[in-house]
Amino acid sequence: MAERAEPGRPPLRRDAELNRRRLLAAAREVFRDRGLAATLDDVARHAGLGVGTAYRHFANKEELVDAVFDAMIDQVEASAREAATDPDPWHGLASSLEKVCELQAHDRGLREVMLGTGKAAQRHAVVDRRIKPLVDPLIARAKEQGALRPDMEHLDLPMIQLMVAAVTDQTGEPDLWRRYLRLLLDGLRIQPEGTQPLPPAPEFRGFGPGAYPGGTTTPRS
Repeated sequence: MAERAEPGRPPLRRDAELNRRRLLAAAREVFRDRGLAATLDDVARHAGLGVGTAYRHFANKEELVDAVFDAMIDQVEASAREAATDPDPWHGLASSLEKVCELQAHDRGLREVMLGTGKAAQRHAVVDRRIKPLVDPLIARAKEQGALRPDMEHLDLPMIQLMVAAVTDQTGEPDLWRRYLRLLLDGLRIQPEGTQPLPPAPEFRGFGPGAYPGGTTTPRS
């Protein structure tokens, strides 16, 4: 089935559609692994296409980043829609937040988009416009059931995501974020049965990506 043209963009020929898809798939991988320092030339090379082809589809790297970001938000929205139908609102809220944090943890480009400057505010507004109508009723239901603290607000969720993303950036640990997400979730939840056990803590080695070489908590000899 042919890819639907974007609003304001004329329909593409079949070969042009395929090239655009290849560029988007390559950009997702390149930005995921190398972050936003990667260039449009890097993406074209990874896609096996000439840089001229890349520039025929995207005027600059920022336009390509926007296209990749939009596809990521589709994933986040799908997760939020699934959570909104969960009969247990706390489970739906927590599992949706965990999926988003996992997506960030394994995607350097997405973390840089969310933590960055410039167009970051516009991108956050796009996320809020698409996700808030799905998450707000979930928050309300969780409060009504007494599972969520009554003073929790919708804007607390992106703040949690930013904090959790910073753990990965500062340590290089691929899964350490799970421990700190659990701590933050325990702070949101009203838990008559008590808190859940935490994932293991790391040996502290300072801050910065080089503090935990190889992404491991195993002590160095």
